[in-house]
Amino acid sequence: MDLALLTWLVPVSGVLALLYAFSRAQWVGKQEVGTPLMAELAQAIAEGARAFLRQEYRVLVIFVAVVAVLLAFANMSQPESSWMIAISFVVGAFCSALAGFIGMTVATKANVRTTQAARTGLAPALNVAFSGGLVMGLSVVGLGVLGLGVLFLAYDAMTVWSITKVIGVISGFSLGASSIALFARVGGGIYTKAADVGADLAGKVYEGIPEDDPRNPATIADNVGDNVGDVAGMGADLFESYVGSIIGTMVLGSAFISLPAFASGGMGDISAVILPLVLAGVGILVSIAGSLFVKVKEGGNPQHALNIGEFGAAGLMAVLAYFIITIMLPETWNHTSWNGVTTEYTSLGVFWAVLIGLAAGTIIGLVTEYYTATGKGPVTGIAHQSVTGSATNIIAGLGVGMFSTGIPAVVLALGIIGAFAFAGLYGIAIAAVGMLSVTGIQLAVDAYGPISDNAGGIAEMAELPPEVRERTDKLDAVGNTTAAIGKGFAIGSAALTALGLFAAFMQQAQVPNIDVANPNILAGLLLGAMLPYVFSAMAMGAVGRAAGDMIKEVGRQFAEIPGLREGTAKPDHERCVEISTKAAIREMVAPGLLAVIVPVVIGFIDKSMLGGLLAGVTVSGVLFAIFQSNAGGAWDNAKKMIESGIMIDGTQHGKGSEAHKAAVVGDTVGDPLKDTSGPSLNILIKLIAVVALVIAPLIA
Repeated sequence: MDLALLTWLVPVSGVLALLYAFSRAQWVGKQEVGTPLMAELAQAIAEGARAFLRQEYRVLVIFVAVVAVLLAFANMSQPESSWMIAISFVVGAFCSALAGFIGMTVATKANVRTTQAARTGLAPALNVAFSGGLVMGLSVVGLGVLGLGVLFLAYDAMTVWSITKVIGVISGFSLGASSIALFARVGGGIYTKAADVGADLAGKVYEGIPEDDPRNPATIADNVGDNVGDVAGMGADLFESYVGSIIGTMVLGSAFISLPAFASGGMGDISAVILPLVLAGVGILVSIAGSLFVKVKEGGNPQHALNIGEFGAAGLMAVLAYFIITIMLPETWNHTSWNGVTTEYTSLGVFWAVLIGLAAGTIIGLVTEYYTATGKGPVTGIAHQSVTGSATNIIAGLGVGMFSTGIPAVVLALGIIGAFAFAGLYGIAIAAVGMLSVTGIQLAVDAYGPISDNAGGIAEMAELPPEVRERTDKLDAVGNTTAAIGKGFAIGSAALTALGLFAAFMQQAQVPNIDVANPNILAGLLLGAMLPYVFSAMAMGAVGRAAGDMIKEVGRQFAEIPGLREGTAKPDHERCVEISTKAAIREMVAPGLLAVIVPVVIGFIDKSMLGGLLAGVTVSGVLFAIFQSNAGGAWDNAKKMIESGIMIDGTQHGKGSEAHKAAVVGDTVGDPLKDTSGPSLNILIKLIAVVALVIAPLIA
């Protein structure tokens, strides 16, 4: 196949993903909504989610406009860049925001329809929830590949531009995606945890009612938060990793242009540049194929059905990647990099690097599931420690979170060494592409979780029969596992993507090495290692302040609305939604600006110091993110174990027990760790790396 034709087929695969996503969205919309009360609850959740996005996007439009003008001005006279990088930035921001909007809109339709489907059986409920998640997954990969593919074709048509300049200008797309992702993740995380913590504490501890009790004023805000944080936020996170890994690999692949081996073998001089786009395009087709196998019979195991689709897609992608890589790349070639190191590359080595990425992502996800799953040793240990009070619960959860960093760190270290051994720095970057090649179905499985969670909340608020809640709880339990695996996958992909972008920055800025004996670089390392802690503190503080406001509002309504406690009056949901929305919009700005301004300032002081900053923030951020996400997940499921009734030392412990109260405290502490600051660190490390790559031509 001709390389030019292959390049044109890349955006076509993006269009195909969007068309299939549209067809699934149409199918979801045609399913039954249920009772009038269910429809009313779903409408309130959808309106709350739209209200949040409207206010968030109003702020982000100003940010995007200002940054676009600055980018255009700064790159106007640069020989290896262009003012058109601002166009790439705006397109990247738009695609990221659009993916989040589409996914969240369909998720708020799928939740109530999943509840209604659960009234007839487990199998139809799984089909609705997964279809809703699939729209999010395919929207992310479709818009990512379509945006990058169209920009590449448009800029490459400008024959006076070198391929290096084309890729440099395209890097603005990743910056736009990263900027939106950070604000979406931080803002959505603050929103969801302010509502969740407020509903949890005010409902269970102070009023003695369930979190999803229809009398609880914060329930709608809590369900809205699941959509803006866990659907739109996670989608933006993986959208950023997805496009960042592709662009980082394209930058490193541009170093092979004009090598004799590419002129005589493979598919041409830019085949190493196009390869990540082609892998991503094929990954879309594989994700769609994998989704067709996600089916469960009544009484079957939803986890098994999701695993068949997800792992089946990964296996098929591994097979196809072999043929794609060996056809597109020459069998062997040598290249001397900008720092004077000569490396021998082989197409088979690049394939092994892709396999390493796929394997590393899977292993990290499974390890994350072990440390956070109900019934496994770490979570059971926390549940047992809850018997002696909140202090021992907190200590046990912290220990689990810290210990859980061990295996993922080893896996990432081995993955980096292996990918580099097989294909140099290009191998590390292509490993990230391999890990993210089946993002379409991975994100579908992940977004299925909050849809199922919402479905259970609607079933509780609509006071449906117990068997409906049992079915949604079964879906939600699987969703908790898929969410844990998804968070591990997101962290692993963030690490490899950041390293790929880091290597691309070193190439573009001509930084030969990172010598820690250099005082400037050592200072950059320390500053970089510090950023995740300050960033997390800002996010945690925001959640604490917003949750405090929510708790006061819930208490006020119970005190001032006659009949609310007895269930004869309706709570004021809109006021709680407004509190979460205002807090999220207000608090997301400072952390976002920190991530953008710091690397720019450091870069113009000393480009090598910026390299040290990137190394520090990547290592510190990845481990701190794993710790926070796993500790929070373990605390959450320890609480669920106790709520389901657990025998500890011959005594039954359940809802309302002292162990349960201690577990609620642990879960409340862990909630912002696993859903706000922890996941946001994935984006922090990638955004700083992308900012460094974009300003590289200005400081080289």
